[in-house]
Amino acid sequence: MVTMVGNESNIEKLVKDLLYLEHDAIAAHDSCIERLDDKTLSTKMAEFKQDHLQHVVVLNGMARELGIEAPTEGDMKKMLTTGKIALADLMGDSAILKAMKTNEDDTVTAYERASRHEDAIPRSKAFFMKAHEDELRHRAWMETTAKVM
Repeated sequence: MVTMVGNESNIEKLVKDLLYLEHDAIAAHDSCIERLDDKTLSTKMAEFKQDHLQHVVVLNGMARELGIEAPTEGDMKKMLTTGKIALADLMGDSAILKAMKTNEDDTVTAYERASRHEDAIPRSKAFFMKAHEDELRHRAWMETTAKVM
């Protein structure tokens, strides 16, 4: 799935869409953690989930400052992100990580774009850049780990 998050015309819509994306990512992580046979992999994925939960905290603060209602769950894409994991479960842990990596592709792209958004103030840009680094780290680990399995 290719995300359009980060292309929004205003910061309010960007923050809202990032929250949807983060809630979808959390649901995908829950599905992944539940399905992985190797518990060391599950533990690592739980660490990554904590990063996403922290992103939600920061984004909720941004939403409050902007005076917008923050979504409390994902959107329709949740079925796609968690569905990929369910299908990959049929083929084992490596396939699950590869499916998760495709989800991380979207969060990497979204935060990269967000960090360049013209309405983002320096504090927001700093958060978007930090979140982008988190997502790059998640994706690299999933890609590398899936290859050696």
